[in-house]
Amino acid sequence: MLSLLGQRAKDLCDRRQGLSRRDVLRVGGSGMFGLTLGSMLQMQAQAEESKISGGPGWGKAKSVVLIYLQGGPSHLDLWDPKPDAPDNVKSIFQPIATKLPGVNFTEILPKLAQINDKFTMIRSLGYTPNGLFNHTAAIYQMMTGYTTDKVSASGQLEPPSPKDFPNFGSNIIRLKPPTEPMLPFVMLPRPLQESNVVGKGGTAGFLGKAFDPYTLYPDGDDLDMNKMDKIKVDDLQLRPEVFSVRLERRAKLRDTINAAMPTIDAAVKDYNLGTYYDQALRLIVSGRAREAFNLSSEAPEMRARYGRTTFGQSLLLARRLVEAGTRVVEVVWPKVANSDNHSWDHHAGLPDRMKKQSGPMLDSGLSAFLSDLDERGMLNDTLVLCVGEFGRSPNRGVSTSGNSNTADGRDHWPYCYTCVMAGAGVKRGVVYGKSDKTASSQLENPVHPIELLASIYHSFGIHPETIVYNHLNQPRELVKAQAVTSLFA
Repeated sequence: MLSLLGQRAKDLCDRRQGLSRRDVLRVGGSGMFGLTLGSMLQMQAQAEESKISGGPGWGKAKSVVLIYLQGGPSHLDLWDPKPDAPDNVKSIFQPIATKLPGVNFTEILPKLAQINDKFTMIRSLGYTPNGLFNHTAAIYQMMTGYTTDKVSASGQLEPPSPKDFPNFGSNIIRLKPPTEPMLPFVMLPRPLQESNVVGKGGTAGFLGKAFDPYTLYPDGDDLDMNKMDKIKVDDLQLRPEVFSVRLERRAKLRDTINAAMPTIDAAVKDYNLGTYYDQALRLIVSGRAREAFNLSSEAPEMRARYGRTTFGQSLLLARRLVEAGTRVVEVVWPKVANSDNHSWDHHAGLPDRMKKQSGPMLDSGLSAFLSDLDERGMLNDTLVLCVGEFGRSPNRGVSTSGNSNTADGRDHWPYCYTCVMAGAGVKRGVVYGKSDKTASSQLENPVHPIELLASIYHSFGIHPETIVYNHLNQPRELVKAQAVTSLFA
């Protein structure tokens, strides 16, 4: 396993938290050309698909990119402005017209305002929290579709456990393994994180490590905007002696064992071990992953279009991964959830931070990504979601989660916020649902976050209530919700 250790993260809301940055480049390496990856491919192929099908959008997606704005962006200050609301509620940013008549964004999103005819905007996403006011528990629900019994008063959880519910991406690659010799599930450029709880909701949990994402966490501080240039492509290729000696020796050993043990060979013939071993080797020797990660092969103009930031270059890499055959990509906002400086956790200094830091990165990166996919025809079968774990409080300067907030900050608000959804049959140029006059509650067509997950599964042709078995061999639904089929054309 190849590891590049990063530095400690900084800028936490709670300065007392001792934080360990686990910046790991986990692609390639010795575990991949043995039976570890072969076993993964074998288990994927044995997955049982749901026989229930039908409805708008069913089975349209071949891949999904979740753009996860961890920290919780303010919907009022981005895509759901309320200029007629009281002064302490309405955004300080000016509303601007968009491509859709009568639909306004704020001045923070001028580029996205010109392409919102390409996506659906859900303005009625929300839920009533049950110990979910803070980031980790809300992230876990968003990523797995389940809540956990162990939620502290602050809403933080224990670290990841093999007993956790799987990330939705792990479920997808188990039930719909990719057809190309490519990494099936990639998470970048940093883990899901609140304080010292790292990676909760980002693993395969009880499905087993075979379905964990490959994590690409380049070296460097979260504020280093050039960290994606530090991906060492050479680390993704095996040395010549590995090909000429080790792989050949392992292949011969496998053939020798099969020849010498016909009884065992016959007993396991249905498992097709040779095929899975060959698939594992093809993934390594094909070079698809190595080429996909090589951002330097992109034209400078294209890289500038996405924005020369960690977020922008991560989205560009996401496009390259999907092109190469990756099934699931999760682009996590490159800043710890509960932190300042470039994060979305705007308890203080929202006007300056959003206008100069997080806002421009989101606007340039997401607009370029959606336009690029559309121009390449990739939106036909690539599902894209952009969402955080919650929104921000309508009233500025008040506490809703026990955190302190300055007069220009907003606290956590799970009751109503906004999600962007595009591709794979999702309607274009649509505003789905409606918030009330202060964007504080769902007024029309409410959508729960777990219904978003159900809609993702539906888009892949997987019934949301397909049964999986946990670590105790107990049956569990992928998610206890139905897809919102009215989002699809």
